[in-house]
Amino acid sequence: MRVDFEQKNITILNQTIEPGQSTTVKMNVGRLPSDTPLSINAHVFRSENPGPTILISAGVHGDEINGIEIVRSAVYEGLFSNLKCGSVIAIPLVNVYGFINFSRDVPDGKDVNRSFPGALKGSLAAQVARVLTKHVLPFVDLGIDYHTGGSSLYNHPQLRYSKRTEGVSELAKIFAPPYIIQKPLIAKSLRKVAHDMKIPILVFEAGESLRLDGYAIQMGKNGMLRTLQHFGMIDYASSALHTVTHITKSSWIRAAHSGLFMWTKRSGSYVSKGEPMGFYRDRDGLKQRRVYAKKSGYIIGHNNAPVVNQGDALFHIGFEWEKI
Repeated sequence: MRVDFEQKNITILNQTIEPGQSTTVKMNVGRLPSDTPLSINAHVFRSENPGPTILISAGVHGDEINGIEIVRSAVYEGLFSNLKCGSVIAIPLVNVYGFINFSRDVPDGKDVNRSFPGALKGSLAAQVARVLTKHVLPFVDLGIDYHTGGSSLYNHPQLRYSKRTEGVSELAKIFAPPYIIQKPLIAKSLRKVAHDMKIPILVFEAGESLRLDGYAIQMGKNGMLRTLQHFGMIDYASSALHTVTHITKSSWIRAAHSGLFMWTKRSGSYVSKGEPMGFYRDRDGLKQRRVYAKKSGYIIGHNNAPVVNQGDALFHIGFEWEKI
């Protein structure tokens, strides 16, 4: 990404925010069947001094509320209100439909993060994606997009990046989460369309859906502040007190049997090959089978579901790594 930033006007849906101004732009994305209008709120904060424009977004998946809380609380606490330079576009909730319905997707079942760059006359998900692609991304120099694990799947705080995107690995080190994980770009995702526009996007994953997690929220907020400090946009951010581990390969351990499941090792732990990680029990308590680590590595995600089916994901293991 470029490091020389020119001061410029930001115009979103015919609303111009000049240097030194701050406002909230309401971007209409449709109506509920009750005819209630729905909008994405973009909180725009601008310094009078030139610097990068950073998109900080969450809730692309409506049930991933840890990210929503990270961005919401940052806006509420005024963390972007007195920027030394540059601009922040903060969007706490992209997928309003999914949030209302406690769902990852929009009501028609489509995933917003598989619908970029979107289409104004496409599906509901494609329309939401198009609003971001057309009206927000053209002004963005880099972005932080917040996510969590899926239903019952807990992710230890981690950043995901693609080695294809120039400069993004260095930005990940500045953010300094416990784990930095190399993952390929996913077709039609926000990260992929931003990559095509030469905009590096950091994807932060932490916690599980529909459950607030204080540790995940704090890790996500601290990393964001370190990023802003790096670009001179704020005066202070706390240093990371944890070790950062860079993971280049990972794989899932899946359930070999169905039944009641209990983990004995959780995300953030290191396990050695052959080490017990949990066990299955049948409904009558007559059988018990252990789950063993197939490789040595760090657990970067685990399943909190008390009942699993054969083939369900249980543990996500990073097995090729280096300490940073």
